[in-house]
Amino acid sequence: MSFDTPLPPYNASDPHATFLSSSCLDLLLIELVPMAHRLARELSLSDDKLDDDEQRDAVFHRLETLGYRVGQGLAERCVASSDPPLPFSSDRPRFTDTLDVIKFLCKDLWTLVFRKQIDNLKTNHRGIYVLTDNTFRPFARMSTEAGGQAVNRAQPFLWFPCGTIRGALASMGIEATVHAETSELPGATFQIKTAGAKP
Repeated sequence: MSFDTPLPPYNASDPHATFLSSSCLDLLLIELVPMAHRLARELSLSDDKLDDDEQRDAVFHRLETLGYRVGQGLAERCVASSDPPLPFSSDRPRFTDTLDVIKFLCKDLWTLVFRKQIDNLKTNHRGIYVLTDNTFRPFARMSTEAGGQAVNRAQPFLWFPCGTIRGALASMGIEATVHAETSELPGATFQIKTAGAKP
C-alpha cells in the first residue's frame, strides 16, 4: 500500500498494486470521532442515559478498539512474510528488541499511515517511549479557537491512533499501554509504556 503518486504505467489490473487515496483516509479519520459520539448517544437512549464521563469512556473504548484492530492489520501486513513479500518484509531481519520495534513504528508504519515519520523519539531505556509528532496529520485541518477549547476538542482524535500503536505493538509481541496528549495544535505526543516498564 502506498500513498505515493503512482508512476506510469498505471496498471490498475495488477493484482499486487494497491492504491489508497490519502484524502479518503483524512476524511475517515475526521469522521470517526463524531460517529463514535453518535453511536454512544444512540446506544445510551436504549438504556439509561449516560453521563458525560460514561459517554467519554464509551467513545474512547470504541475508537481505541477500532484503532487496535487497524494497527494489528497494518503490522501483520507490513511484517508478515508472504509470497510475494509484502512491504518492509523482504529485506528486513526479525526485530531483536523492543527499541527496534518502536523505531519501525516511528519510521515505516507512521509513514504508511500519516505520510511522514515521527519527529522525535525519546526513551528511558526502561520500557517507556515518548513519540512526538509536531505536525500530526489529523490535526492539520483543525481550526484553533481562543481559550484552549481546540486542544480539549482535539483529544478524542488521538484515541484512534493510540489504538493503532497499541495494536501494531501487540501484533509484534509487545504488550503496552499508549497515552496521547496535545498541548498545542497541530502537535501530538504519544507515550508508550511496555509491560514491566520501570519509571
